Amino acid sequence: MLHREWQPAYEAILTAFGYDAAGDVAARDVLFGLVTDAAPLKSDSIDLPGTVAVCGGGPSLAADLDRARRADTVVAASTAADVCRDAGVAVDCMVTDLDKNPETAVELAAAGTPVAVHAHGDNVDLIEAYVPAIDVGSVLPTTQAAPRPPVVNPGGFTDGDRAAFLADACGADRLVFPGWDFDDTAVSAAKAEKLRWAARLLRWLELRRNEEFGVLDGRRGDIRLPWLA
Repeated sequence: MLHREWQPAYEAILTAFGYDAAGDVAARDVLFGLVTDAAPLKSDSIDLPGTVAVCGGGPSLAADLDRARRADTVVAASTAADVCRDAGVAVDCMVTDLDKNPETAVELAAAGTPVAVHAHGDNVDLIEAYVPAIDVGSVLPTTQAAPRPPVVNPGGFTDGDRAAFLADACGADRLVFPGWDFDDTAVSAAKAEKLRWAARLLRWLELRRNEEFGVLDGRRGDIRLPWLA
């Protein structure tokens, strides 16, 4: 995704949540400083072929792992990586902002598994604490602000929808979505709003790919994408 295509959606997200873009830029620059001399991964060096299971961290994941097992490739968002690994499902890429299970990111990167580490305005302390401990040669550094190579912006907002956008950028032929629970009543109001935005962004990705994702069945017609109006 080109940054000029992403920018209107990003501005809509900033407005909806009251975020300051300056915080994202500052976090991006911290990540840049930690990885720029260490030869991190580039998007085109990650290959995610065939049917890609974009595993979310919802409570349904454990019961939905057969879809991940049948997929050609698994991209796990945050704690979904732990659920997959505990069940013997290999993770081909992890997408994380390090806010829940940073040790998993360290372990996967050490084993040579690509880890997309995301910087945003609220996680600078985690970036500073954990990125120096990660094998940067297995890290794809990402931002939701303007890219600053080697920090890239493949699109997306939450770990889950960023994982989908990354899979799209890295060659996925088809996307499936185990462990996605848009209607999880146990989450906070803020998390519920993030899930609504994740659905919007997945709908946009559907349109860009000319593909319908089963996870949006039954809600697709109610999703509006104001930045495209």
